[in-house]
Amino acid sequence: MPSLHISTAFDSGSIEVVNLDDPSDIQLNIRADNASEFAQWFHFSLQGAAGAPVVLRFLNAGQCAYPKGWEDYRVVASHDRQNWFRIDTTYDGQVMTARTTPETQCIYFAYFEPYSWEQHLDLLAAASASACVTQEHLGLTVQGRDMSLLTLTSADGATPLAERKKVWIIARQHPGETMAEWFVEGLLERLLDQTDAVSRTLLQQSVFHVVPNMNPDGAVLGNLRTNAAGANLNREWMDATMERSPEVFLVRQKMMETGVDLFLDIHGDEGLPYNFVVGSEGTQDYSPRIADWEVAFKSAWLESCPDFQNAVNYGVCAPGAANPTLATNWVAQQFGCLAFTIEMPFKDNANLPDAVTGWNGARSRKLGASVLQPLLATL
Repeated sequence: MPSLHISTAFDSGSIEVVNLDDPSDIQLNIRADNASEFAQWFHFSLQGAAGAPVVLRFLNAGQCAYPKGWEDYRVVASHDRQNWFRIDTTYDGQVMTARTTPETQCIYFAYFEPYSWEQHLDLLAAASASACVTQEHLGLTVQGRDMSLLTLTSADGATPLAERKKVWIIARQHPGETMAEWFVEGLLERLLDQTDAVSRTLLQQSVFHVVPNMNPDGAVLGNLRTNAAGANLNREWMDATMERSPEVFLVRQKMMETGVDLFLDIHGDEGLPYNFVVGSEGTQDYSPRIADWEVAFKSAWLESCPDFQNAVNYGVCAPGAANPTLATNWVAQQFGCLAFTIEMPFKDNANLPDAVTGWNGARSRKLGASVLQPLLATL
C-alpha cells in the first residue's frame, strides 16, 4: 500500500493530523477558525488508502463549538468532488469516528458538501449573463476579496421600477454553512428561468438584491463561523466597521441606499435535522402587520414544499429580547419589514431522510428554488 497522505492544500481545506501511521486508526483534530476559537468545519483529502478499511477518529469533537451537532451526524465523502455521500459515523460524547473503504487513491471528506470560491465565481458569471441582472462590486473584504451584489429585475411589467418591492437575500455570513450558497444557486437558477411564470411575475413586481457569499475570506480559509479578522458577521450589524467587518458594513450601507421590503438571511444549523425559519418577534417595533405577514409566508411555504416545516425551531423570542446585532433583527427594526433567518440542517431532514446523501447541496438548491412560492404569495 502507498504511504498515506492527508492534504488541506485547497480552497476551504481544514484539519489537523495527530497520527497517520495506520489507516485503521487515523487520528485527527478539527481546526479552529483562523482568528477565533470556533471549531467545527473540516475538509481534507486522504491519499493512498484505496481498498483499505479506513477509520477516522476526530479526537476533539467533544470540544468543538457545537458538540451536539455530532449526534446522529454522518461525515460526507466524495471520490470525485462532484458526488458526495454519507459514511458510517458514530459519536461517543468526546470522539467522533467515521468508517469507509475508499474506492480510489484519493478520497475527500468534509463537514458538509463544499461550495468553492470557483463555484462562487461561476455562479456570479452565470447569473450576470442574464439581461435581468446587474453585478455590482461593493468593496473588499479584510483580505481583499470582492464583495459582490447581484441585482435582478425585469425590464417589462406594469409596476414602475420605483414602486417595485425591494427583496434582499444574503447567504454564508457563517462560511462553513455551505448549504446557504447552494440554496442561493437554486433560487437564482429558477428566478432567471424565463419559462417560469412565478419567476417572471416576481421580477416584474420586485427588485432582488442578492449577496451569494457574505464571507469570502472565511470560506476560502476553511472557517466555520468567522471572517479573517475573527468577527462573527451575524453579530456585527449594530456597529460594523471597515476594519473588523467590512462585509457587513458594505452590505448594510447598500441596504440604506436601496431600502428593504423583505429580507432573507440563509444559514445552516448544526443540531436540528429540519428546515425552518426564525423571525423578528423580539424586536422593539414588531407589529401585528409583520406577525400576520410571517404567518402567511410560512403557511404558503408549508403548502408548496414538504421539505419545509414549522413544528421544530428555536421557539419564540420574548418581546423586546431580540439580539439587535443579528442581521434579521437589525433589518426588521431598521426597515419595518418582514425578515427571516432560514436554517437548513448539516445532518438530514428528519421528515424526509435520505440514507445516501442526507441533506446536501442538491436538496438545498431545490429548497432555494421553492422559496419563490411564498415570496410570490405574500409580496
